[in-house]
Amino acid sequence: MAKIPPHIVDQIMQTARIEEVVGEFVQLKKAGSSFKGLSPFTDEKTPSFIVSPAKQIFKCFSTGKGGTVVTFLMEREHYSYPEALRWLANKYNIEVPEDKPATAEELAAQNERESLFIINDFAKDFFMEQMNESDEGRAIGKSYFVERGFRPEIIDKFQLGYCPNKGDAFTKAALHKGYNPQYLKNVGLVKEKDERKFDFFRGRVMFPIHSVSGRVLGFGGRTLQNDKKVAKYFNSPESLIYHKSDILYGLYYAKSDIIKYDNCYLCEGYTDVISLYQSGLTNVVASSGTSLTVEQIKLVSRFTKNITILYDGDAAGIKASFRGIDLILEEGLTVKVVLFPEGEDPDSFAKAHSSDELKAYVDEHSQDFVTFKTEILLADAKNDPIQKAKLITDVVRSVAKIPDQIVRSVYTKEVAKMFDLGEDVVATEIAKQRGQHVEQVAKTQSQPSVQSTTAPPKEGQPTPQKSAGTMTKFEFAEFALIRALIKYGVYGVTTRQVGENNMVEEVKVSVAELVCHELNKDELGFINPLYQRIYDQINEGLKSNTLYESSYFLRQEDQQLVQFVSDIETDDFEISPNWMEKLKVLTLGEREKLDQLVVESIYVFKQTKIELRILEIRNQLANREIEPEKLQDLLSEQIYLEKIKREFAAKLNRIIL
Repeated sequence: MAKIPPHIVDQIMQTARIEEVVGEFVQLKKAGSSFKGLSPFTDEKTPSFIVSPAKQIFKCFSTGKGGTVVTFLMEREHYSYPEALRWLANKYNIEVPEDKPATAEELAAQNERESLFIINDFAKDFFMEQMNESDEGRAIGKSYFVERGFRPEIIDKFQLGYCPNKGDAFTKAALHKGYNPQYLKNVGLVKEKDERKFDFFRGRVMFPIHSVSGRVLGFGGRTLQNDKKVAKYFNSPESLIYHKSDILYGLYYAKSDIIKYDNCYLCEGYTDVISLYQSGLTNVVASSGTSLTVEQIKLVSRFTKNITILYDGDAAGIKASFRGIDLILEEGLTVKVVLFPEGEDPDSFAKAHSSDELKAYVDEHSQDFVTFKTEILLADAKNDPIQKAKLITDVVRSVAKIPDQIVRSVYTKEVAKMFDLGEDVVATEIAKQRGQHVEQVAKTQSQPSVQSTTAPPKEGQPTPQKSAGTMTKFEFAEFALIRALIKYGVYGVTTRQVGENNMVEEVKVSVAELVCHELNKDELGFINPLYQRIYDQINEGLKSNTLYESSYFLRQEDQQLVQFVSDIETDDFEISPNWMEKLKVLTLGEREKLDQLVVESIYVFKQTKIELRILEIRNQLANREIEPEKLQDLLSEQIYLEKIKREFAAKLNRIIL
């Protein structure tokens, strides 16, 4: 899809009225200068969904979602960023120029991609027709699905089908329709041997695999033969449109309910998904027999941050899947596990029990990953202390994957309690496991690494959903300064500078100019990657004498950034009055004191950077093997930093004990 020119994006954003667009999906009622309605993202009886026409943003207080009209369409209709813009352009009759691909090769690739989609759609219809209309299809394909207990409406919904066993029935039908033979081979529906073309899926029942938007990407075909030499399942090969590591079977049907219930059930196979869906667990997807990938986890994270893995009773398979649990944790999602009885899988259990029994079992047997992993590994460790120590290390390794410090702290207490260990012992081991990652993040952000468990983290920084009241002072100092840049960056403040003849004079500059000057001269940056991205844009704008208002950030494609800025614009962060007393940073309703408060926010920001460096020095000094010369350098630096820290404290009227 061609990129939409920036000036057209601006025109779309300026023309679209968020209250009109949202009003097509949500019943809104006037509430002062805003509109209010029930959240479209979750079940609720009390309206908590707010639309602000003045700011052209929305906020859902039930889910924490917020942003612009584009964000709303991406969340509600699962559009991509360009798709949402084009939807708006069409609604408001804005012409979007279709830029042609730069090269003939790009044009050919674009044409081939669309052709493969068309062929797959034809194949899906062909397989469904064969199963429902032909004698062979009804006798073999349809009867198989009926015997599996699938109801007619479920068979139709999932567009199940059958490929005749003649060998080339589909090939002949596709060639007769004029489809390119090479494309038929590229998409994996037709194979060729000794110049003879034949159906790849012949004699198999067919499961179309859909994209999030419902386009057919490929197929899974199950043989009905009992011959062990014949592969049970064939899947479409990798192609321009089919990448199995990026796809989850059933997501097209499950996405709305995943959002609604804020949870995604994850199983292994096609029939597991269909049986569970038929039994009422409609927020279910499958990895289709492949090992879980980061791309698949990120796909789920677009709809929920909670995954519940459904396992059958195969112990060997469960242990092999521990890597998948760690990947989910590493991506910042929460994970629970349900283990079905031995000899049962989700498909068989769903068929043998009522919907209520299935849901009750899943609810009652849902475990957090620590409890689940411990029970599985303890069965092997028995009373062997060495094996038990390895088990604890294994569990701690999983906890260490979690990026959010607060969540890690909760699990630290849980692990310590479970194994009767001191929290400090578990915390130290977790810090050790995370050390390498923390070091890498610190280098990336040009900040000192802090591995002490008493120091603030350099990873898992506060997300836009984290309230200011739960931040550490290190996190809050960064938040307060970036918030000042977003809300007041274009405002003027008065500061002092040394002019000619060393005379101190007052000058008027923007908040953005003052903050960027102070940070740039000391080569300081933000630990939080999102804050740093915003700061970099503001800094670049100043180089061309451009000041960015918050509306500039709301027009960007980066929806994490849009969410964060819209939260600031709706004053979603409820700042404790204590912060003003403790840190003297910029707070709500303090615009009349902007000069003083911006300067104090800068001082606090710089002081926290000094404290972080002092913590790192203390960490290094604890190393008994440190070289004498290095020891002297560190001590000298620490003395100097302590002096600077006291100077900042004096400016802020603080007392350092």
